[in-house]
Amino acid sequence: MQQDGNVVDNSETVYISSLALLKMLRHGRAGVPMEVMGLMLGEFVDDYTVRVVDVFAMPQSGTGVSVEAVDPVFQTKMMDMLRQTGRPETVVGWYHSHPGFGCWLSSVDINTQQSFEQLTPRAVAVVIDPIQSVKGKVVIDAFRLINPQTLMLGQEPRQTTSNVGHLNKPSIQALIHGLNRHYYSIAVGYLKVGGEEAMLMNLHKSVWTEALEMPDFKSEGDRTLEKLNKLVSLAEGYEKRVKEETELTKDQLRTRYVGKVDPKKHIETLGQDLLEDNIVSVSRQMIDKEAAVPSACRIEAVDDDADTMAVDQTA
Repeated sequence: MQQDGNVVDNSETVYISSLALLKMLRHGRAGVPMEVMGLMLGEFVDDYTVRVVDVFAMPQSGTGVSVEAVDPVFQTKMMDMLRQTGRPETVVGWYHSHPGFGCWLSSVDINTQQSFEQLTPRAVAVVIDPIQSVKGKVVIDAFRLINPQTLMLGQEPRQTTSNVGHLNKPSIQALIHGLNRHYYSIAVGYLKVGGEEAMLMNLHKSVWTEALEMPDFKSEGDRTLEKLNKLVSLAEGYEKRVKEETELTKDQLRTRYVGKVDPKKHIETLGQDLLEDNIVSVSRQMIDKEAAVPSACRIEAVDDDADTMAVDQTA
């Protein structure tokens, strides 16, 4: 009976910076429905840590399920330009998007990852899904190939003995496409330094001054005119319905307006919105007008009123 040999602990974690994650998501969303790819820059800190600090996109022709190999000429030129700007990081792997169909590696992706691992044995392949990713939850995973020699010898491809971080539960689709047979998953963490977390939390935060911002008068007038025209058409439709209700029988009325717009409800909703918008607009104009008057003018006006009152009292 063959004894299980000791396998080196491989509980690695890929730490991705906020800048790299945002650039990957933005690049992936820009390419929907096609796949996009790029290279990851960073460093191998130790045997258990891979740090990704930045990424850059690669020109490629992709389809819905695969992307072609990396252009070596573009990669070399890009790395030279990055060194000139003071970026000493090296390529630690590559990323590509799977828009809408989860995180796993196709046969073309496995071949691309093999070419990366021939140059750098610890290269990482990151897959991101820009369609399923929402605010607060990014659908992302990192992979590395399993050495086929270990499988032929009957050894375990990897063992995890660390309690730091956790692995995502693999999907059925990923298991079908060779997860834990041809490649394995690596834990992904997010590296936030300094005030990055506070900055990202305030990225789309609403402030009270937004209520005082004045929209463009022309666009505001066009929107109001459009709502008024819609209100007129709804009123005409309601008048027509009232006339029909007096002419049709009960059986005809039971099915006459099924699936059609009820003008009475829409008139009430649209009229309420129109009133609220105009009241808020007038209030904004009054507040902005008061705020725009210089304090010196207010003081002079108060002094003039006081002088006038004094003259009246003397008289």
